[in-house]
Amino acid sequence: MAWRSIMISQPAKLSCEHHTLAIKQQQTVHIPFEDIAVIILDHREIVLTHPVLTTCAQLGIALFSTGQDHLPNGVFLSFLQHSRQSKSIHLQQNLKKHLVKQAWTSIIQAKISNQAQCLLLTANPSQQTANLLIALVKKVRSGDVDNVEAQAAARYFSALFGLQFKRQQQNVINSALNYGYAILRGAIARSLIAHGLLPVFGLFHHNQQNAFNLADDLIEPYRPLVDLWVATQLAPLSLTQLTTQHKAGLARLLHTDMLLPEGNMTVLAAIDQTVISLIHYLETAGATALALPRLIKLNQHHHE
Repeated sequence: MAWRSIMISQPAKLSCEHHTLAIKQQQTVHIPFEDIAVIILDHREIVLTHPVLTTCAQLGIALFSTGQDHLPNGVFLSFLQHSRQSKSIHLQQNLKKHLVKQAWTSIIQAKISNQAQCLLLTANPSQQTANLLIALVKKVRSGDVDNVEAQAAARYFSALFGLQFKRQQQNVINSALNYGYAILRGAIARSLIAHGLLPVFGLFHHNQQNAFNLADDLIEPYRPLVDLWVATQLAPLSLTQLTTQHKAGLARLLHTDMLLPEGNMTVLAAIDQTVISLIHYLETAGATALALPRLIKLNQHHHE
């Protein structure tokens, strides 16, 4: 199973050499392709060969590009590589409305629960807000028709980053959140494709201009992991811009533990379990539950 995330933030040439990714800088580093899950290209003077792209596609490696703001702005993924693709697409398109609402309810409840846990793990005086969020979990009705998700978010971000904080602001905290979310989103899309699902067909999200609607559904309970890291590792530093070190830390969140019904596992493994459980949910018409992550104390494995 692939387990490494590679971030390249200096000029480099990438090529294939003997089943490895050769990263040529002042020295050349070789990394077995089979070990790689994610590659992030974060410099304008990085060049790569066509065999690198084809190998990434064949092995299901998510290859991210970044824009002038150094935030992820694109991801290269495999194309319809699963043998059961048509069956999975049929199941996605024909899922009954009440089962869509049931799945979305579970996702939002897991998200708000993890937001509450995030507040409890940040050591700031937010116990009251955490308790309020825990109470809101029980108020999520089928399909979240009352938009409890938004009610929770308004209280959550104020408690986490201060009363003046808004998600629309341009600041280092939002840049870090957006960076972490983008990495998670691409990793989820990677897993969806690898397991024969088409990310464009979402449960709640169904924007015709969004190729990752289903990834945007499944990311929700994973977001508080990024929030926790930003709140504890970056927000206290009062930075004005993201450093390469902090972007690498956000990328390594893919190798941080979360709790699934099967036990603790890295985010990459947890995402696969969530996607597999969604397939079972589709195949059994909702008879099996979604395997959604629970946030725990940060335990980041330092793979590079």
